[in-house]
Formats: sequence, C-alpha cells, structure tokens
Amino acid sequence: MRVITVKRPLRKRTPGTTVNRIHRGDPEPSFPSNPSREELAVALPRWKRFIDLAMVTLLIPVWLPIMTLIALWVAVTSPGPIFYQQPRIGFKGRRFMLIKFRTMKVNAETHIHEAYLEHLIVSDRPMIKLDATGDPRLIPGGKFLRATGLDELPQIFNVLKGEMSLVGPRPCTVVEFERYAPEQRARVNALPGLTGLWQVSGKNRTTFRQMIEMDIFYSRTISLSLDLKIILRTLPAIVGQFFDSVQPLPRSGAQPTPPVKT
Repeated sequence: MRVITVKRPLRKRTPGTTVNRIHRGDPEPSFPSNPSREELAVALPRWKRFIDLAMVTLLIPVWLPIMTLIALWVAVTSPGPIFYQQPRIGFKGRRFMLIKFRTMKVNAETHIHEAYLEHLIVSDRPMIKLDATGDPRLIPGGKFLRATGLDELPQIFNVLKGEMSLVGPRPCTVVEFERYAPEQRARVNALPGLTGLWQVSGKNRTTFRQMIEMDIFYSRTISLSLDLKIILRTLPAIVGQFFDSVQPLPRSGAQPTPPVKT
C-alpha cells in the first residue's frame, strides 16, 4: 500500500505583515530540545509505556480487522494512496511523520484548513470542524471516519515506535506550532496521544485557548489514574462526537463538558 507525504511550499511574507505570536521581553523556548532523563521519565514513565504496548497488543483482534476494512474502503472509493502522512510536532518540539487513513481527495487544497485554523486561534470560538458544514474535499465516507476518529487508527504504529502514546495532547501541525506563543508551547512537554484530556472534555465544543490549557495541565499532572480515566471516557466521547457530526454544534455559546478531575 502506498503512502502519501504532504510537503508544504515555503510561503513568502508580504511587506508590512506582522505575526503576534511572540511576546517581546519573554525568552523564546528553544525547540526542538534535548530532554533530560528526568524529563523523559516524567513524560514517558515505565507504566505508561507498558500500558501502550499491552493495550495495543491485546486489542490486535479488534483494531486490525477494522483497519483492514477501512483500508479496503479507501482503496475502492477513492483513487490514490490509502494512507496519508504529515509532519507533526512531538515531544519537546521534535518532528515526526504522523500516519492516518486518507479521508480527502488527492491533491486537495490545504490553505482552506490553515486559514480556518488561524481564525480559531484568534477568535476564541468553539473548534468546530469544517466537516460540520460540509467539505467537498472529503472522499465518500470521509466525514464518518473523521467524526469517529477511525481515520486515526494507523497512529497505533506511531505509538509502537514511541513517537506517540495512547494518551496525550493532540499532535499539532508545524504551521499551528509556529503560531503558538512561547507559553503555549509547554503543551509539547508530553508525548502526543491518540486520545487525551481535551478529546474527552468537549473537544469541538471548546476553544483553542481551552485546548491549550487542558493540554498543559495534562503535561504537568501525568499520572496512571488520570490516563485510565481518560481511556475509560474515550469511547463515550467518540459516540458523542459522532452524534455532534450528524447534528452540527452551535457556533457560539456552547459550553464544554467538565474536564477529568484527578
């Protein structure tokens, strides 16, 4: 099966353009950085790696047949590669290639999503996906795969490689990371995950600021009990997100569900 890798062309900044993502006077963190043993032990304790490998191994009879069916569906319904690869920001700002099922047509424009992300960052509005209003770039069944998170199942291989964990902040894109203020970059002090505190605490009902706050909170309070609570709340959250995709969320005035408490 072929894998598609997306390369972004360099964009020139027009004269007079300013980017307000750096607070002058604050030291800008250096990314990527080389974590110390202590930092690695906090971000990826032995119990966390054990849970990752144990759950992935024990659930092979579940996720492998599902992935096979999805791969066949993508291959039959849309010409092109089955998988989609994209550079993402991982632990301490290190880049890695995230893999997922392709849910958009080949050579689909990405500037629409980038402009929408920029709007969400500055507007502090609920992070409703473009899928909710209809996206012609999606392949048949793409909206369902994205609403249920099934398109992200191949990230199990990122987990096996140690680039991700089952639980952690959503791995952001390079473009998104470039727009973070220095204090917001603390969200990469934890391994990115397939599910996380933000995903089970409202996700599309929350704002960009709330997402950042929850991810930083998680990176500072990683614990076995918190990970288990998040894992147990993941399936109900996915079901809720699916029904939200059928009945689009309101664009304003939405309140996120209470985050997991330790």
